[in-house]
Amino acid sequence: MPSRPQPRWDRRSRPLALSLLALALAACAGTAERAPALALDAGVHLHAHADGDDLLTAGLGEAGLRNPVPPAFANPEQPTAAELRRRAIWTNWRGIADLAPGGGYGSVYGTLQPVPGREYHAFARLPGRNQPHRVLVQLPDAFDAGKRCVVVTASSGSRGVYGAIALAGAWGLPRGCAVAYTDKGAGTGYVAEGGRGFGIDGRVAAKGAPVEFAPDAAMAANQDAPRIAVKHAHSGDNPEADWGRHVQQAAQFALQVLDTAHPGDGPWTFRNTRVIAVGVSNGGGAVLRAAELEGDWLDAVVAVSPNILPGDGGRALYDYGTEAAVWMPCALNAAAFDGVLLARPNGGKHPAGTLRCASLKAAGRLEGDSAEAQAESAHATLKAAGWTDEAIAAGALSTGFDLWRAVDVTYASAYARTPASAMPCGYGFAVLGADGRPRAPTAAEQAAWWSDGSGIPPGTGIGLLDGQASGADPALPGLNCLRGLWDDAGGAVRAGIAQTRAALPRAGLPVIVVHGADDGLVPEAFSGAAYARWADASARPVSYWRVRNAQHFDAFLGLPVLAMRYVPMLPYGYRALDAAWATVAEGAPLPGDAEIQTTPRPFANGALAPLTPENLDAPR
Repeated sequence: MPSRPQPRWDRRSRPLALSLLALALAACAGTAERAPALALDAGVHLHAHADGDDLLTAGLGEAGLRNPVPPAFANPEQPTAAELRRRAIWTNWRGIADLAPGGGYGSVYGTLQPVPGREYHAFARLPGRNQPHRVLVQLPDAFDAGKRCVVVTASSGSRGVYGAIALAGAWGLPRGCAVAYTDKGAGTGYVAEGGRGFGIDGRVAAKGAPVEFAPDAAMAANQDAPRIAVKHAHSGDNPEADWGRHVQQAAQFALQVLDTAHPGDGPWTFRNTRVIAVGVSNGGGAVLRAAELEGDWLDAVVAVSPNILPGDGGRALYDYGTEAAVWMPCALNAAAFDGVLLARPNGGKHPAGTLRCASLKAAGRLEGDSAEAQAESAHATLKAAGWTDEAIAAGALSTGFDLWRAVDVTYASAYARTPASAMPCGYGFAVLGADGRPRAPTAAEQAAWWSDGSGIPPGTGIGLLDGQASGADPALPGLNCLRGLWDDAGGAVRAGIAQTRAALPRAGLPVIVVHGADDGLVPEAFSGAAYARWADASARPVSYWRVRNAQHFDAFLGLPVLAMRYVPMLPYGYRALDAAWATVAEGAPLPGDAEIQTTPRPFANGALAPLTPENLDAPR
């Protein structure tokens, strides 16, 4: 029999290590052993997407993705799998990228060109875990078997499996790479009490079929307040502790797919396939956790705005998130933020901030007899805790949307591993009627959760129940309780957070961390910058790019009030991927640290100028 063709690239023969030994090892690539097969909860679901459909835009194209109206369901109570996929892709593009006119996407950076190909979905499970995580591989028809390229990613925030398509998919698919995704144990497979979960195709599953989230069967019914179980909060697994391993399993699934789809170019192994991990926000934290795993399976990492708790230094999201929920409404009324339009509705101090200042003063927690002095006291409290004015100003967005509370509630339950019926501090999730009282979801509401949700309620008709709400500042008692869970160093929440602390990246692994200097949700001083300092001090240097005038949410830059103050982060994610690929494939040196100067778009003559390359400065 003729011998199997040799793979054209082998990790052991990188341009940076062309020794005689490496050349000798490269000759053995055709006999490389496959990694052990990944055990799957559900068989692989395969579907081709072409002829009016595609991998990157679900057939919506540029116009459809830019349309602020979501694609409709023909029958809202029973949408088809194709309709759900199309809407999930629309939702996740618009949740991550700035697609507004003049924002620069598709003209200054990025692409919205359709990419035909195939999708492979499955449920994978880590050993000993209660719930699976959803994995997906997008394999373009123009896959370049010579490149042997896999981009692996994890969803941002708590989003479903398409939650990184605007970063990983938009970069990898047009370049002929396979793109592997994981929802990292979170996602939008919400389940109502007594209801069924979501199957592999995004529809409400038939009885007995595999589902992406099955709450504890012992979840107590509550007829007065029917609860909704959310996977990130209620899986019982503390998924954040396993984010790196979720990423690794997604990469392993990609190799299995390639062995099936391109057997003539196999075997596909970590030894002979280039694997680059990239993620944004929680996905950025996930790929940094993947960087610490043993074995030479990963070639480079790009982490954008990562939520990461370094092994030494930094602060946990739950720590500064519960702090911000209590103090930031008051602090934003300080004089330093008079120029922040989101903090000055109708040109004046925010009434909710004035109320919070009065509440904290009554509790003896800040100084000052006037509302102005109290706001200055709260501002000083946050500054003393390490917050910058830039981060507080950008935090006005999370404060205004009550995002701090939503995040804190979800993460407290995840860390403490509590069910939906017994969340910490008396909180819960439920569908709310017009009267504000909990009710059962309709069939149409439930059918849309998988495609429309963000992974963290409120949203898609699901509201937040606050069992401690009382008094003139009704949210504060519950927020104080959530903060108390951080202060309880021996409690279940702190134990769960300790399991999420990162280890150092593998020695010699190219890593680029990109963070906005104005990030108000995951401040760089607490996360990305702290991780880079710790890694450098531990002789595991990473390249750290600090982007001026950039915050956490590109998707909100369609608001002129934000676009005239901030530049998008995605261009720097794409540029970092370009640099990582050049290092892995061509042996180019990895760019070093960078302080990236930018110029926000000017607003003049009643209009916001479109983004141009001159607004962006990036390492080359």
